[in-house]
Amino acid sequence: MEFINFSEIAEQFPIVFQALNTGFLQTLKLFFVTLLGAIPLGLIISFGSMSRFRPLSYFTKIIVWIIRGTPLMIQLLIIFYFPGIVLGNNIWGGSESGRFMAASFAFIFNYACYFSEIYRGGIQGVPRGQEEAGLVLGMTRRQIFFKITLLQMIKRIVPPMSNEIITLVKDTSLARIIALQEIIWAGQSFLKGSQGIAGAIWPLFFTAVYYLIFSGILTVLLGRLEKKLDYFR
Repeated sequence: MEFINFSEIAEQFPIVFQALNTGFLQTLKLFFVTLLGAIPLGLIISFGSMSRFRPLSYFTKIIVWIIRGTPLMIQLLIIFYFPGIVLGNNIWGGSESGRFMAASFAFIFNYACYFSEIYRGGIQGVPRGQEEAGLVLGMTRRQIFFKITLLQMIKRIVPPMSNEIITLVKDTSLARIIALQEIIWAGQSFLKGSQGIAGAIWPLFFTAVYYLIFSGILTVLLGRLEKKLDYFR
């Protein structure tokens, strides 16, 4: 029967801890870049799906349906490998920065499509009579959207958006499929052999701690935001 060698773990911990921190920084970068790109892009896509110009509306809805109906992992693989294998032009290159750009593109577009449906539900959930009342008062449609619809939409979309944001924290781990060196990739490398350490599974358990802490912080912050928007009730 083998026992856990705590002295060996203690010797390895500084090396593992540094690698996990480096991987977690990559995870954080991908998380925040995705949010910065997907939140505004999702709103733009929602306008396209609600457009009165039917070809644009149908086209946007088909794109959203495809993205939401296929796994993000497949989208990552296609976006990263398709240009090089099929088109003969590897636009991403083989560097870590190229892999990060490909992952960012895939994550931003994927989450923008999910966010667009949340935006659409929030906008269409605002009573039509409020827009009509704004027009009677002489407000432009732009003023009605920013001063009436947008504020009420934010209150409606915070809970579902919060769920998607928490899901994004965990989905960043999928980027390792294209060898992006995020935190799980870093933890798994010590299982396969890295920096003189091989067959060590305990670093993977520590990656879960990083996710739990980060998700916990986000849950608290998003919960406070939701409470601050209670004045719409």
